[in-house]
Amino acid sequence: MIDTSTFTPKTVYVTYIAATPEAVFEALTKPEFTRRYFGGFAIDVEPRAGGAFRMLAPDGSVHIAGTVVDWTPPHRFACTWTMVSMPQYALPDCLVTYDIVQAGESVRLTMTEAHQWDIPDAILSGGRAGWPAILSSLKSLLETGKPLSVKMEPPKEMLEALNAMNR
Repeated sequence: MIDTSTFTPKTVYVTYIAATPEAVFEALTKPEFTRRYFGGFAIDVEPRAGGAFRMLAPDGSVHIAGTVVDWTPPHRFACTWTMVSMPQYALPDCLVTYDIVQAGESVRLTMTEAHQWDIPDAILSGGRAGWPAILSSLKSLLETGKPLSVKMEPPKEMLEALNAMNR
């Protein structure tokens, strides 16, 4: 099993969603949902701790692979993420955790991205740009039935930092 104590949270986002914990958990873990709010990417997860995790690109290729660390429906889903679609950028695993807590008639969703290394802010800028758009689109989908239309692309400083690492 993965020792999560070796990961340090670097990015944390909290949003409130007018939905049930079950609906939020399902939206985070079912490909028919993730494809709609995650830019066409679909999750493929073996629903158990120790199970396989993959994020599939719109063309079906594996973009991210990892291992399920915590599978506690409908309150917690955590897994490692390893970027496999860009092997030229060999980065250590990160740990993505979704905590879902009832908050009155809504749900508080906390997404945490944690790392085992001193990751530069320039590289973190990718997640810091992407996660708010992804989570906002998830919220919109669950509350209105329609995801947001957000153009997302990697920040220039992130790509420069990744290229500098591989020289």
